[in-house]
Amino acid sequence: MTKDMTSGSTLRHIINFAVPLCMGMLFQQLYSMVDTMIVGKVLGVQPLAGVGATGSLNFMIIWFCIGICNGFSIPIAQAFGANKEVELRRYVANSTWLCIFFSIVITFFVAIFTRNMLVLLKTPEDIFEYAYIYILIIFLGIPCTFLYNFLAGVARALGDSKTPLFFLILSSVINIILDFVLMIPIPLGVAGAAIATVISQGVSGLICLFYMKNKFAILHGSRDEWRIRGNYMKQLCSIGVPMGLQYSITAIGSLVITAAVNALGSTAVAGVTAAQKISNLITCPIESLGQTMAPYVGQNIGAGKKERVSDGLKKASVCGFIWSVICIPIVLFFGKPMTLLFLSEPNAKVVEYSFLFLLVSTLGFCLLTLVNTVRFSIQGMGFSSFAMTAGVLEMAARTIAGIVLAPMFGYIGICLSNVLAWIFADAFLLPAFRHCIKK
Repeated sequence: MTKDMTSGSTLRHIINFAVPLCMGMLFQQLYSMVDTMIVGKVLGVQPLAGVGATGSLNFMIIWFCIGICNGFSIPIAQAFGANKEVELRRYVANSTWLCIFFSIVITFFVAIFTRNMLVLLKTPEDIFEYAYIYILIIFLGIPCTFLYNFLAGVARALGDSKTPLFFLILSSVINIILDFVLMIPIPLGVAGAAIATVISQGVSGLICLFYMKNKFAILHGSRDEWRIRGNYMKQLCSIGVPMGLQYSITAIGSLVITAAVNALGSTAVAGVTAAQKISNLITCPIESLGQTMAPYVGQNIGAGKKERVSDGLKKASVCGFIWSVICIPIVLFFGKPMTLLFLSEPNAKVVEYSFLFLLVSTLGFCLLTLVNTVRFSIQGMGFSSFAMTAGVLEMAARTIAGIVLAPMFGYIGICLSNVLAWIFADAFLLPAFRHCIKK
């Protein structure tokens, strides 16, 4: 059930690991799109905008949790690459205790302040309650988010990207079925979409736990290995927390953009929502190449083979560049028809907003490729603070776009936010990678 990526063809390891990861992301985006499509077609534009208005807030909190889980997997990957099985199991055990702690604390605080955060984002009154109900339920399901993503992170650290794929497909199927049940026969509205997401992830996580317990023999350890150890927790937090903060800091800039879009009204919010869903779908290969680099680099650093790290980064980046070019004609020919999938009836203004945002972002996908491959490589080496700094620069760029470019150039200033953020991040990450390799 494990895969050693410290020897053999670099490109083959990257592609074999990235393809299942990409398929998993596609299914994840599929059920996210199904949520949005059903909300838009069954409930209308305002509920669609309500769900969309929570996107940046959702990203800031949920990806903080996912970032922590991914960060915890780095020492596990390094221990696996170094063939230190006892150390590996101690990292898994202490990661488990930390995940339980973080899931309880984060759920408690975000549930209390959800309404206040939506008010700060200037969420339009006509969609406010839709946004609040949806995101509150998602936040109450944070323990399910930790359960699945931690287990998936452990499996990937051990070189297995297929097991997380299987359970992500299962989660997607359950989610889609529950979407139809909880929004059509049982008219729960946007609450139904949120409940479907939480239940599907929880069920998938529990089944994944049972499966890994029985199939991953390397994780079977003694009672002593499950003891809480302060030095292990310190090491895990030094990588996991900055990795989570990296996503959250990046999302703060997105919150500024969300506020700027909200100021344009629910039609603009609906357009950006559709564009972001489409973008999330077509960037799955780029995202999967990035996430492949963390366990790949972690294993090779653990084995002391840093020359394979640079080689892997170059080959993963080239694959991402090729896909970035392919995406341009896809958006030009199919961007507008794909937007119509989210609407109960054609709305020319929503389609216009969506297409423009999507096209500008797509032209910058080569920049996004480097953001992903370089940043995850740095994280795989254990330098999470550098990756977090890149997140700060992305936040600064999006803040500039929301506060300066949007008032100056209108909606096109908002569309430029992603490209500007990727330029800022790459300008730091490329020299930072060279520094990390030398260090």
